[in-house]
Amino acid sequence: MDKKILLVDDAAFMRMMIKDALTKNGYTNILEAADGEAACATYAAEKPDLIIMDITMPNKTGIEALRDIKASDPGAKIVMCSAMGQESMVVEAIKLGALDFIVKPFKADRILQTVQKVLG
Repeated sequence: MDKKILLVDDAAFMRMMIKDALTKNGYTNILEAADGEAACATYAAEKPDLIIMDITMPNKTGIEALRDIKASDPGAKIVMCSAMGQESMVVEAIKLGALDFIVKPFKADRILQTVQKVLG
């Protein structure tokens, strides 16, 4: 499984938890970014197969980064995650092209299910 996955979250421990779940299941090509600005730059440089991105971050939110990445590459595969189960944010993320939405705290199984569904 050489699919490239970009994890975007301002909380390092969240990136570590997701990365841990993915690497234990054979996903080893993992990139990280700590905010939306870094996510956009990393996406442009690396073109990952999937982005798992938090919504609430400094500098540029996940929603803003989602909008920018989708504008530059409509085929980008992005899954949003956030502790805020705010309906409006979820709806906006899906409208902007997010493929799924994971609510924190999540179980490793939920992340894996979503990654496998999106990457096939």
